[in-house]
Amino acid sequence: MTTTDAAMMQRRYLKDAIETAAPAVRLTMLYDALELDLCRADAAFEAGDMKAINDNLVHAQEIILTLRDTIKPELWDGAPRLIALHNYFLMELLGANIDKDRQRAAAAAALIGRVGDAWRAAAESVSAPEGTAS
Repeated sequence: MTTTDAAMMQRRYLKDAIETAAPAVRLTMLYDALELDLCRADAAFEAGDMKAINDNLVHAQEIILTLRDTIKPELWDGAPRLIALHNYFLMELLGANIDKDRQRAAAAAALIGRVGDAWRAAAESVSAPEGTAS
């Protein structure tokens, strides 16, 4: 098996895992990817790698847009506030990227991490067997 074949198989496995995952798992996977992008962007700030900063912050923004655009305001009265929070994250990361402002990106990453932790806790409580505590 060539390296290319192995990479294709890995991408296929990941795609299948995402498509078959429960919604709560997909949500936490997105937050995991978002936080990974922000960690990579911070490492790129440390290294002075402007392209990597841009690439990782742009990908993080794409994930935030995906998260925001899957919110259904007609199903939950708290949705507009969650959409506004995602818009805030988006603007902070956009500004951090334009200005190459590491502190602004780090502050947004800290808040995003707290939201991700909350979603992970919610996902755990949904997937915990009835009658058990997580």
